[in-house]
Parts: sequence; C-alpha cells; structure tokens
Amino acid sequence: MSADIHAERILVLDFGSQYTQLIARRLREAGCYCEIYAHDAGDDAIRAFGARGVVLSGSPRSAGADFHPPVPEAALLPDLPLLAICYGMQALAKRFGAEVHTGARSEYGAARLTGRRPHPLLDALGGDEVWMSHGDHVDSVPEGFSVLAATADAPIAAIAHQERPWFGLQFHPEVDHTPGGAALLAAFARTFCGSRGLWRPESIIAEQVARVREMAADDGVVLALSGGVDSAVTAALLGRAVGDRLHCIFVDHGLLRAGE
Repeated sequence: MSADIHAERILVLDFGSQYTQLIARRLREAGCYCEIYAHDAGDDAIRAFGARGVVLSGSPRSAGADFHPPVPEAALLPDLPLLAICYGMQALAKRFGAEVHTGARSEYGAARLTGRRPHPLLDALGGDEVWMSHGDHVDSVPEGFSVLAATADAPIAAIAHQERPWFGLQFHPEVDHTPGGAALLAAFARTFCGSRGLWRPESIIAEQVARVREMAADDGVVLALSGGVDSAVTAALLGRAVGDRLHCIFVDHGLLRAGE
C-alpha cells in the first residue's frame, strides 16, 4: 500500500509565492501526495522525486526582468504534465519566446474569463470568475502554445501547449476567490497526472499500521507516552497495529497543563 499512495506524486516548485502552501493543500485535499521544493533545488533532485506532474508557483519576482528565476529544465520533459501559475506561466511563456512586460496592465482582484475554449482544465473550473494578482503580463503567444482564455486586462490569461501536457494560468486557482479553482487543480491531478486520489487519511493510517506490524513482527513494543498529541496519536496507531503487545510508559516531563 505504501507504494500505491505515494506513487502518484506531484511536485510543487516554489518561486516565492505567498500561496505556495495553499497549492499543495488543494492537491492534498484532492487525494494527491505532493511535496514542495524550492525552484532552484536542482534538476537532479527534481528528477529523483519522480513526479507524475509538476506545478510552478507564482512569485514576487518579475519575469519581465533581465534576470528572473527560470523554469528548471527537469520540469520540461515532453511527457511530464506541467501546470504553471501566475509567475510560473510568465516564466514558462518567456522560456518559449513570448514577450513579458511589467506594469502596463497589472491586475489585482476578481476578473472574468472571456473567449474560453473547451478544455478539461477550464471545464472543471465551471464558471468564469477568477482571482488575479500580477504586475507582469504575457504579450505574445509562446511557441507551440495556444490561448485558452483572456480577461479584460489580460489577453492571454490561460494557455495550453499544442502537443505536450503543459498549461499556464495567469490567475490563481488555489485561492477561495477563484470558486472553481480547487476543482481545476483536482482535474489537473486526475486527468493529466493520472492520480486516483488514494492519498487520504484512512489510507495513510492503514499504511502506517501495516508498516508498524512489519517492523514489530511478533515483538512487544514500548512507548514513552507524554500525553501530548504526537505521542497519543502514536499510541493509537501502535494499539491498532500490535494490540496488547503495546506497553505505554507515562513520562511526566513537568510541562503538562494544570490538572493533567
């Protein structure tokens, strides 16, 4: 079971966005195991993670600047699904020859998508309401991509590669202000990354219980129990795994609350 629930993994590459943790949370809520790496973690580390898909976060940096953090080459494998959000889309677009400029049409707040083309990601979004927070804008279509949608101030608000499973969104699907954003992220994981949504609390518990049983075999297990959440949860898992072979020893470390 361990291999199953962790095999369908997605990697979030962090370019410094305040929303990076929220991207990971939305993917986990969809039943996907994911981790966050810094954008400069290195191609070897990115490849070693073995992701079924990669998400590029936003950033306070400007993709229109002469120097900007680039998209790692290890994230640009032809068959590796890629979802680039805000700065991620701008950096991806610039990597493939698009013009990215700063400031002329910045957006912050609610916006509505227009000219939407049918596509599994935008279909999952449902409505047209999205949340923008960007100063840069993509002025031309990157080589190999097509435009999926625009807004009043962003003529290129969503893009998709014509042959590869690569997508870019100028808006933020991870925030509550984009009503269908969680469904869009789930569609990326399910439709393009092949996730079956196996990484659920009940699956994690079953995996840990099976792991303890394998490690303990027929032996007894001794647990130093402090009364805190961590040791109490550990005791509950051990109890499921080994039953009456668990022996808890309470440790009074002097930091309990009064009356406990």
